[in-house]
Amino acid sequence: MLECRIPDPNPILLKYYQPGDLIFGGIVSQVFFLTSPAEFNEHPPQISLDELIVVTKNYQHILALIFAIKELNENPHILPNVTLGFNIYDSYLDAKWTYHAAMQLTSSRNRLVPNYKCDTQDNLITVIGGLNSQMSLQIANILSNYKMSQLVYGFAPETTDKTQEYSFYRMVPYEALQYRGILQLFLHFKWTWAGFITENNENRERFEHKILPVFSESGICFAFIETYPYLSFEERLPETIDWLMEIYDKVMSSIANAMIYYGDVNSMILLRWLLFLPEMEESVQKLKGKVWILTAQMEFTTSVYQKSWDIQVLHGAISFTIHFNELPLFHQFLQDRNPSSAIEDGFIKAFWRQAFNCVFPDAVLDNVVGDICTGKESLESLPGPFFEMTMVGHSYSIYNAVYAVAHALHAMCLSRYKNRAMMDGKRRELQNNRLWQLHHFLQHVSFNNSAGDKIFFNHNRELVGGFDVINLITFPNQSFIRVKVGRMDPQLPVDQAFSIKEDAIVWHSCFNKVQPISVCNDNCAPGYRKTVLERRPSCCYSCIPCPEGKISNQMDIVDCFQCQEDYHPNKYQNSCIPKAVNFLSYDEPLGVGLTVSAIFLSFISILMVVIVVKNHNTPLVKANNRNLTYTLLLSLLLCFLCALLFIGAPGKVTCLFRQTAFGIMFSVAVSCVLAKTITVVLAFMATKPGSSMRKWVGKRLAISIVLSCSFIQLGICTVWLAIAPPFPEADMNSVSEEILLKCNEASLTMFYCVLSYLGLLAIASFCVAFHARKLPNSFNEAKFITFSMLVFCSVWLSFVPSYLSTKGKYMVAVEVFSILASTAGLLGCIFVPKFYIIVMRPELNNKEHLRRSNI
Repeated sequence: MLECRIPDPNPILLKYYQPGDLIFGGIVSQVFFLTSPAEFNEHPPQISLDELIVVTKNYQHILALIFAIKELNENPHILPNVTLGFNIYDSYLDAKWTYHAAMQLTSSRNRLVPNYKCDTQDNLITVIGGLNSQMSLQIANILSNYKMSQLVYGFAPETTDKTQEYSFYRMVPYEALQYRGILQLFLHFKWTWAGFITENNENRERFEHKILPVFSESGICFAFIETYPYLSFEERLPETIDWLMEIYDKVMSSIANAMIYYGDVNSMILLRWLLFLPEMEESVQKLKGKVWILTAQMEFTTSVYQKSWDIQVLHGAISFTIHFNELPLFHQFLQDRNPSSAIEDGFIKAFWRQAFNCVFPDAVLDNVVGDICTGKESLESLPGPFFEMTMVGHSYSIYNAVYAVAHALHAMCLSRYKNRAMMDGKRRELQNNRLWQLHHFLQHVSFNNSAGDKIFFNHNRELVGGFDVINLITFPNQSFIRVKVGRMDPQLPVDQAFSIKEDAIVWHSCFNKVQPISVCNDNCAPGYRKTVLERRPSCCYSCIPCPEGKISNQMDIVDCFQCQEDYHPNKYQNSCIPKAVNFLSYDEPLGVGLTVSAIFLSFISILMVVIVVKNHNTPLVKANNRNLTYTLLLSLLLCFLCALLFIGAPGKVTCLFRQTAFGIMFSVAVSCVLAKTITVVLAFMATKPGSSMRKWVGKRLAISIVLSCSFIQLGICTVWLAIAPPFPEADMNSVSEEILLKCNEASLTMFYCVLSYLGLLAIASFCVAFHARKLPNSFNEAKFITFSMLVFCSVWLSFVPSYLSTKGKYMVAVEVFSILASTAGLLGCIFVPKFYIIVMRPELNNKEHLRRSNI
């Protein structure tokens, strides 16, 4: 049979003692402060003066320890034949009494002799405590000398002394996880402006140096960071009230709705004081709804004189709590607890008196002031802030701490039993000088508790677990419920560690059931971007519209961005919409108008060709080289038709021949005009007696002029097509709201060479025609050619600025219009007068009339 025990000790009564083979040491914080007659003249507490005021909520911590040891002693599978006991000491929130209790636990019974223990009774195996970090450190300063394990059910302090080795086992997750959870909570609700209140100790320093930069990097700023000193309502009440008034004004005047309140288990009492100020002072501004974010160190507790204070000011608060589950038999255990059934309990009467506002009869003095405690009062009748019948986080940690030590001790006993054969008739004793061996087993302990949670430590001796996110819902009858609305689980991936059920949260009534906003200024709507304000935190900014061509599609965006190439910003610059594909189409009015005009003018040209052919042998047609007339009419017809190449979606073929066909056709037409003009001049000069110009007059000269001038333009176009041929292109950038389908000329130099050569021919024709405009009408068309070239040059001179100042399809339309207008100018000015005579006045189309008009 497995045995791991010491000789039965003689029981002694310390503060609270349960006899047993192995002793747990517990150090709790049951007392809050002393009271005196002058402190609460308006709201006097219903207790005897000069009596210690007990934080009744903390009594559950004691009961959790008792309940755990009771279960273990009744469990035959863990430490059989071993009875566990415990000693519990109250620290009174005082360093002197904390050190005294730690030394008392490590000394012989009734003999407080430091570092001396002369008996083998009351073998202390571990100490559980304390509740706040300072108390834990004070206990550790004593226990570290004995290499004794200390299971801390509050948050243990961060120690900077590397020479001192502390044996902390933290029954709570590492504290940084809680701050990560608060940060994720703020990011989830987009709260960027908050208040922070904490005690003036290492917590503030840790927050400012380690946590505040992380919040700032995530875009969260603090409207104020306030600390409160260690407060005493006994001697420094005026100073305390002044501080509370100052903080209250800052909280209520701030536009921040999210308030982080960092404190220890008893800090809730101070927060209750802070929120009670409007009831005490009429001059204080009325309470506004705030979202209080409470840390896991705190419990929803109250003091005896705060019993009637309204708790609905904390309605909707969000609290990070140590994960806990309800223990199956714990509720019944609490129901059975009363002063008559727990005679050995040294704390229960103090708790009972203040919880139920009654007194126990004094058998010695036989004087009773107030209601008598019957012992039959029901714990379930107490308000939640006073005492809860369900497990709370710190009590759950104490329960798990007891079981962790029991499992570790059981594993150590099994290890000894396996490694060493038992001697007949002898028992193995667990001596204090072997307690350091417990650390190895405690570090590797792993078990499932009665609530189904797995309990084990990581390499830093911290409990591997998470935090629950609790929404506090309060009621007018001083009751409240905790609603679990989220979780911070470190065992999940980082992006999944934090979860929140937003729809399950009940907010303070001041927010009208709408999620509160806590920002320094209004959010920048989509279509705007943030801009930094001088001498203000980064969370305070103004909003300016996005620049042209850019958008923002989210709230509070830092910089606007451009849409994809085939999209453009909408009117409000908050989204991208597809660009419309744009080109000079046959389907739109502008395209239809230009197409009809080109076809109509082409028809007129064909009609004139037909009329010329029918009147082939008339004097008017024969005058000035009828072959040139045919060539000019055909080239003008082709000029009208080449305008159609510019209408419709650009393709490879149309882009390749669009500008080159235009240049060549116009060069032929202008060359014909130039040849006609030169022919007129030479013919007039050849009529003079003895003129040597007669040999130049004839068809050869005209053909040579047309061919030579046209071939130069043909050569330019051939070079253009050879070195950099035009190609179709989708222009995304010229017009912000459109995709322009156009022909890229590839080489603007060659394009302007074509235009320049065409302009050179036109200027030459104009000059020659202007010189010959006064020659006899029977020999020339110089007057008509002069006017036609004037129209031609005017159109193309106005084309250049118009072409460069337009974009997209209108650029193409300008060129098409210029082609049609200049071609129509040549056709109308040169041929309309002739065709008027041919069609309307045929009697004038004879040699006699021509001779008479020449005289």
